[in-house]
Amino acid sequence: GAVFLFVTMFSMIKATSDHVPAGQAVFFRAAFAIPVILIWLVMQGELRNGFKVVSPSGHFWRGVIGTTAMACNFAALSLLPLPEVTAIGFAAPLLIVVFAIFMLNETVGIVRLSAVGVGLIGVVIIIEPRLTLFSSGPFSKSEAIGVALVLIGAAFAALAQIHIRKLVQFERTSAIVFFFSLTSTLLSLLTIPFGWVALDSTELVLLVLAGFLGGIGQIFLTTSYRFAPASVVAPFDYAAMIFALAIGCFIFDEVPTSQMLVGSSVVIAAGVFIILREAHLGLERGRARSLKSPQG
Repeated sequence: GAVFLFVTMFSMIKATSDHVPAGQAVFFRAAFAIPVILIWLVMQGELRNGFKVVSPSGHFWRGVIGTTAMACNFAALSLLPLPEVTAIGFAAPLLIVVFAIFMLNETVGIVRLSAVGVGLIGVVIIIEPRLTLFSSGPFSKSEAIGVALVLIGAAFAALAQIHIRKLVQFERTSAIVFFFSLTSTLLSLLTIPFGWVALDSTELVLLVLAGFLGGIGQIFLTTSYRFAPASVVAPFDYAAMIFALAIGCFIFDEVPTSQMLVGSSVVIAAGVFIILREAHLGLERGRARSLKSPQG
């Protein structure tokens, strides 16, 4: 359910992306998730104590990193097909393994490193036509920029997960979820001087719904980890590819190429293998994953 809601949210952002700048879309995604989160806190009985924090600076930097990832992905939606943005974004879990070595002093064996390498090869397979590294097709600057934005977004999403893994050791889940949305809302307002636009009624409805669905999806995802271990829940992230392909094809008339499908399959296989390997090694990443969103 969470994955479907997130992909639907992305499709709504994409439907407005030709006219609405990324910063404005981030505002609606974050601001209109806040009421949903507050209702959730009331239902959980955590409204009184849910906002207590140990490290305000930790929440601020988590917000900066996650908002950057969100903005990059939203900007890329106007330049690339939805399934492609989704597939390239799967690089984030691979990068988490690499970042964990340097930022968390985690020992990573040759098996997981090999899986990361295979997954990154899959990413190269996906993006190669956009960069014309080996093909003779016409070079599109906008598509190349789109690829760069998604890759940057994936890197920042991975950094956000590393940061969350530190926060969950001493911060409440409710505080992490709420203050991320609040920080993203405030940061997005800084982009007003760069050209927010007047919205028509359709765009307004789509963006408001995107915020609501994003908030509900976040709650669904967080709750799912209460009922099943990370090794069971996490692989379902990759169901996003199925939903993105269906929505891209039937709503946006975006037909995937065989090369994109092959590359996506390689990335997904590597990602699932890493998740199962981490479960076998007993690594605890479920709490951080439960706070993940498509934008980090």
